[in-house]
Amino acid sequence: MANSPQAKKRARQNERRLAVNKARRSRIRTFLRNVEEAIASGDKEAATAALRAAQPELMRGVTKGVYHKNTASRKMSRLAARVKALA
Repeated sequence: MANSPQAKKRARQNERRLAVNKARRSRIRTFLRNVEEAIASGDKEAATAALRAAQPELMRGVTKGVYHKNTASRKMSRLAARVKALA
């Protein structure tokens, strides 16, 4: 249990930050799921459009500290390769 005023404030800040990061992560996962569903349906145009929408979201997650840069790059690279293979 936090006892000092500073520790109490830090606990409040952590709770708020957790909620924001959780929402960001959920939003990014939704975009990634849209790409996965488009790939599964076999629709290359829809998959390409979904990937284009997902890329800036993923990179925004990196700048906000939700994801590591390499993690986001790896996810984008693998998705892009799967979309490209839909030909």
